[in-house]
Amino acid sequence: MPAALRNKTLPVYIVKPSKVHGTGVFARRRIEPGECIIEYKGEHIAWDEALRRSEAKGGPLNHTFFFTLSSGLVIDGGSQGNDARFINHCCEPNCEAMEHEDGRVFIYSLQEIARGEELHYNYALIYDGRHTAAVKRAFACHCGAPGCTGVMLAPKRGSRRK
Repeated sequence: MPAALRNKTLPVYIVKPSKVHGTGVFARRRIEPGECIIEYKGEHIAWDEALRRSEAKGGPLNHTFFFTLSSGLVIDGGSQGNDARFINHCCEPNCEAMEHEDGRVFIYSLQEIARGEELHYNYALIYDGRHTAAVKRAFACHCGAPGCTGVMLAPKRGSRRK
């Protein structure tokens, strides 16, 4: 079998330990720009249920597999989820998460991704409370990108950059 054809038959990714955070997802083969990599799967729940689950686990909301949808529902990747939940955050991502009209979320490559490279997207987490030093520590980013902001949080609405 020609190498080009064999390359396309390999699974797109592999899950293994990450230097960024715990477990990560890595390219098993070269990934083309704009290529659909994986769907973010999990149980679709209401925010009230997401908050209840987070509190029941005794953990802060900053370490969950929740993915907020435009409908106000949440995909709980920790319940009936798949490997997409292990894709880590990065301030300079090589992937992006896109919600389709049917409420399904897919991860696409933003650029060519080399075999062995970790896949990541910007979580841009929304936290409505004050972004205090303690909150920023709780949502700390360890991506190591040159333009790392130090947090996985989206800038507050209306905030000005200096």
